[in-house]
Amino acid sequence: MNPLLFTDPAFLFLFAPAVLGAYYLAPAGLRNSLLLGASLFLYAWGEGTYVAVLLISIAINYVGGLMIGRAAAPSSKKALLAVGVVLNLLLLAAFKYLAFFAQNYNMILTYLHLRPVAIPSVHLPVGISFYTFMGISYLVDADRGEVQPERSFLRFGLYLSLFPHLIAGPIVRYCDVAAQLYARHAGLHDLALGIRRFIVGLGKKVLIGNTVGLAADRIMQLPQADLTAPTAVLGILCYGLQIYYDFSGYSDMAIGLARMFGFHFPENFNYPYVSRSLTEFWRRWHITLSTWLRDYLFFPLGVRGGRGRLYRNVLIVFALCGLWHGASWHFVAWGIFQGVFLVLERSWLLKVLDRLPRPLRHLYALVVIFTGWALFRAENLTQAFAYIGSMYGKFSLSGLQSALAYLTPEITIAIAAGVLGCMPVLPAVNQRLGRELDRLQPSAATFVEAVSAMIRAGAYAVVLFGSLAWIAAGTYHPFIYFRF
Repeated sequence: MNPLLFTDPAFLFLFAPAVLGAYYLAPAGLRNSLLLGASLFLYAWGEGTYVAVLLISIAINYVGGLMIGRAAAPSSKKALLAVGVVLNLLLLAAFKYLAFFAQNYNMILTYLHLRPVAIPSVHLPVGISFYTFMGISYLVDADRGEVQPERSFLRFGLYLSLFPHLIAGPIVRYCDVAAQLYARHAGLHDLALGIRRFIVGLGKKVLIGNTVGLAADRIMQLPQADLTAPTAVLGILCYGLQIYYDFSGYSDMAIGLARMFGFHFPENFNYPYVSRSLTEFWRRWHITLSTWLRDYLFFPLGVRGGRGRLYRNVLIVFALCGLWHGASWHFVAWGIFQGVFLVLERSWLLKVLDRLPRPLRHLYALVVIFTGWALFRAENLTQAFAYIGSMYGKFSLSGLQSALAYLTPEITIAIAAGVLGCMPVLPAVNQRLGRELDRLQPSAATFVEAVSAMIRAGAYAVVLFGSLAWIAAGTYHPFIYFRF
């Protein structure tokens, strides 16, 4: 069976309403047990017996946290932390990287004219990259004394397996939700806010992400000989929009679902495509991952030792960031590509960019980001470099015409909406509306607020029913970060 994603009709019309209804009817003392059971059931729905991997991860980190908390000597704590981190990484490596390491080892053996080893086919459990990082952060925070080890196996199991974040994040730290695991409020206000956030995410994922993804897949699967420069640029534009709306939409749905149950998850995206440098982009893109890498990898590598050590740490962190995304050299290359530009910006490039007009800085950032997406999207390095070569190839009118052939009305509207949605237009409108309301008489302000509320409700209804119609009519329901 396939995992039950948030966009599946069975999740939308059966699982989510049933769990929500049971949750609000259940006594407060049983709600954690209900959510833990529902989360494990949902995971087992698609992963079957591989739910055992999740349970092993829960056990490793639960016991590890308790042992770290009970150790008296700092050296004992560090030794227990090292064992816990190694066990987490071994579990991740066994399922995600074994085949990758074996393939590269076989390449060496073949080069040496030796017999290659058999490569076993290993299933990749859904979400293992996310809950492994959450487990490691919990152990490190326990060692640092930033959190108290959780004594309840039920509460810790719920932290690691809570279904809104389980398969694709955000990467929630234990300190973010520790108090909420003990007591939280989930009233009608939280339910309403959660539903609205979920609808926004569903619309981003389905109406924009899936639509532009159709064009991205068609273009990026073309033979190299048929790929003109304008078509390649259009393809990477569509993919850049797809991956943003796909993942940020899923994060919005996760945050909204969690809010319905009284949990407050950290934000994961903050309009990353308005960035004017790659450094700024990584402060806005997949925020919970970038902050995890900063706090649990970059800083532990050491920040003393001059600029050379700093730049080395950046390259190591982003090479491993690429490897975290996938067991393939093109992901590693994507990570190194990010690291190189971050090093260049830290060393001298930001000083140059600061002298340029904002549009040029923004253009620079988009060129770097979208060139990187070509490395990320490709199946291998050969395909990636060939695609990038096409992007920067010779421009021609015939090539432009071939690109325009992919712009159906549906895809054109989705691209336009996607580009507009990448900018903080709605927050600016809301701020302007708030300032105007402050200037009005109370009766007029009340009327305007009522009209605004009706318009917003109508917009949510349109997005919801449009998304459901797309899901019902379409067969294209990819989820990019699902495979990581």
